[in-house]
Amino acid sequence: MNIKSPSNNTSSNTEVNNIAFYPLWTALVTPFLENNQIDFASLKKIATAQSDSGNGLLLLGSTGEGLALNSEEQLSIVEFVSQLALNTPIMVAVGGFNLPEQIRWIERCNKLNIDSYLLGTPIYAKPGVIGQTRWFKSLLDKAKFPCMLYNVPSRSGVEIPITTVRNLQDHPNLWAIKEASGDLNTFLNYRKHCPNIELYSGEDAMLPYLVPAGAKGLVSVCANVWPKATKAYVELCLAGHTKDIFPLWNNAVDALFCVANPIPVKVLMQQQGYIHNAILRAPLTHLELTDCTELLAFDEQITQWLVTTSQTTLINIVENRNIA
Repeated sequence: MNIKSPSNNTSSNTEVNNIAFYPLWTALVTPFLENNQIDFASLKKIATAQSDSGNGLLLLGSTGEGLALNSEEQLSIVEFVSQLALNTPIMVAVGGFNLPEQIRWIERCNKLNIDSYLLGTPIYAKPGVIGQTRWFKSLLDKAKFPCMLYNVPSRSGVEIPITTVRNLQDHPNLWAIKEASGDLNTFLNYRKHCPNIELYSGEDAMLPYLVPAGAKGLVSVCANVWPKATKAYVELCLAGHTKDIFPLWNNAVDALFCVANPIPVKVLMQQQGYIHNAILRAPLTHLELTDCTELLAFDEQITQWLVTTSQTTLINIVENRNIA
């Protein structure tokens, strides 16, 4: 879907408008075979299902166990999905802590048919304002596609400081922030001090609270198991129609995070027939989830919710948003 000229070093307004059209991005899981190799047949199946639902794809994030894959496996996934020629944009995660390696990764991905990058804070090191500014600027300078920063202190150990984002907000390749701190005040501070940056929720359950504060959409884990239902959930939230989503969606999200992500997601996807098995790369294991009764119950409830949600209302919401 990428429309960018490879000779251009900065993102165009056309590219940003293209990806900004998608309010929902699915942080796609990476399916594995019994021998722990990548299950490309299942990967094609789930990527196609997301495209058919109208959801953007995020590859190799924490839900995709990106850091448990070696560089050649990572590249094989991006190459494979980009060659499917799906009618949806592709975002690629850039994570880790070794800057030269991340720059080389971006240089390799710049040559592929992708649309965006997700730039994570370097893990473990806990850099401050200056360190993070230099880190992100180095990656932004190398990127040939619009970039979304990823604030997730529960994994990186440190937040992206407001000052860092202010230092970078006029960079031509910086498009958005995935805000996954779970703290409303953090979101509001980004919105106040960095008005040039679009904000997306990185927490499924937080979206109804963040839309009134300026959230443009969601980077979702739930959409792996409920691609169409999550799309409806996002459209309803963006239109301010939230009365029919509580408490079901809050409780369903809690069930999907009862142990470390993406363990419950993979277990449920196997039960749904989306993937062949629930294998994860060490140190994660599906054996952490000893009882999936509650998870299966919520799967039925979300399916029924989608059926009973007024389709006319959803169609009107989508049409009104497109006209606006």
